[in-house]
Amino acid sequence: MTTTTPARTTARLDLKGLAPEVSAAMGELHRAAVRAARAAGVEPELLELVRIRASQLNGCAFCLDMHTKDARAQGETEQRIHTLAAWRETPFFTERERAALELTEAVTSVQDGHVPDEVYATAREVFDEPQVAAVIWAAVVINAYNRTAISARMVPGAYQPAPRT
Repeated sequence: MTTTTPARTTARLDLKGLAPEVSAAMGELHRAAVRAARAAGVEPELLELVRIRASQLNGCAFCLDMHTKDARAQGETEQRIHTLAAWRETPFFTERERAALELTEAVTSVQDGHVPDEVYATAREVFDEPQVAAVIWAAVVINAYNRTAISARMVPGAYQPAPRT
């Protein structure tokens, strides 16, 4: 039996190859955001939850594939990954994670009332200012990557996390 690949799973263009300087700058922005989070004491596991949640909201299959694999490689449970879209309805996430997820949703969906003061205040209850900044930067970066992957129709599936050292 012969099958054809739907257009939506075919890459549209190679943005990295067509604009390598921009791609390199995005990579450096990501690395800078990770360094800021590390310096502020924001857990790498929490950052993966931020990346997954923003990618869910944006419908980015490429980034969901990548960051769920990275989360699993860091020890995240299947249960938490599978229920992340309904995090408010589960007991599986800490107060700190909930604040980061709520802030991520507000940053991702700025058209829905911007980032409300209440959301920021909740984040400030569990994070200091550098940590809030790190969560915001993580959300901004993954939103940029989501838009890149969606626009270029990057095909999910091939990504594998780096081996843990």
